[in-house]
Amino acid sequence: MPNTDQDEMKDEQESGSNSLAWFLTGAIIGVTVAMLYAPKSGKDTRRYISDKTQQGREAVTETSKDIADAGKEMFERGRKLVEDAAELFERGRKLVKG
Repeated sequence: MPNTDQDEMKDEQESGSNSLAWFLTGAIIGVTVAMLYAPKSGKDTRRYISDKTQQGREAVTETSKDIADAGKEMFERGRKLVEDAAELFERGRKLVKG
């Protein structure tokens, strides 16, 4: 039974997901190995890891706040749009009734 377009698209998406997962796994392993063989002391390496982890946390927190703010703004725009549409509908209904 031949694959349909939908099956082919699903296979391509899975292949892309697998490729990305393997790339990220390789990147993490590479960073870990590089840090283990870095010409720094253990204390300096741990401090470096801690600093980078904190920077990552801050970036994620900041990005999530930006996303939340954008979501709230979009919600308010949508609510205003619905209110305007309801008002226009009510005007039209009144015009039809006379």
